[in-house]
Amino acid sequence: MFVSHKDKIEKKAQSHPSMHAVEKQILIGPEQGWADHVMRLFTLGPSGYAPRHAHPWPHIMYVVEGKGNLYMDGQDHPLTSGSVAYVPSDIEHQVSNAGDLPFVFMCIVPKIGEA
Repeated sequence: MFVSHKDKIEKKAQSHPSMHAVEKQILIGPEQGWADHVMRLFTLGPSGYAPRHAHPWPHIMYVVEGKGNLYMDGQDHPLTSGSVAYVPSDIEHQVSNAGDLPFVFMCIVPKIGEA
């Protein structure tokens, strides 16, 4: 059993040449008892973006706040608070902040997707 609040969970700045202004929190995963998946919370600052990439696992997204864009399989998809998305395995995708305020989204991946 695990109960907490996002404000009590460490937020780690992500560093990679092809990303900008990205912070990640591991909300729930194997350490909290969910052996097979990981629930992460990402915050992209203004002008923030993750790298464009593909990988052999799917993931699920839920937008908590802000305005963003999901580039997926050659198309742009605007995202706002309450938006949901399923990104299949091996599909090229990228998430970016499309507003002036933080863009916050939850992302659930299989354990293999959290390195």
